[in-house]
Amino acid sequence: MKPTDRVMQSYGRCCASASFFDDFYVNFLASSPMVREKFVQTDMAAQKHLLRAGILNLVLFARGMPDTKLKALGQSHSRSGFDIRPELYDLWLAALLRTVGEHDEAAGKEDLQAWREVLGKGIDVIKSYY
Repeated sequence: MKPTDRVMQSYGRCCASASFFDDFYVNFLASSPMVREKFVQTDMAAQKHLLRAGILNLVLFARGMPDTKLKALGQSHSRSGFDIRPELYDLWLAALLRTVGEHDEAAGKEDLQAWREVLGKGIDVIKSYY
């Protein structure tokens, strides 16, 4: 099975869990004071919708879709935008993998490695705009 297919199946199982996105933000916000600081003024309900779409865009990019949306995200999150430092994406991915492990009981090591590989491609594009 292709890594992108593994991620899509795992993501489907995660999205079936009502608290997946809430739990992700609990894990992510707990990862660093710098992360918490970035979300002080954030509408978290809207943010969860953006996260859902963002993960899908990362997978679609790994499947060969153009990087247009990731470039826009990179620009909005750059030094001159939201100023999201590159290392915060590593915390984001770690929090996501932890949350996937909590919500996708079928996810094994290969699935979690697929998540890391598939999302890493798009995260590298976003980081490149910093």
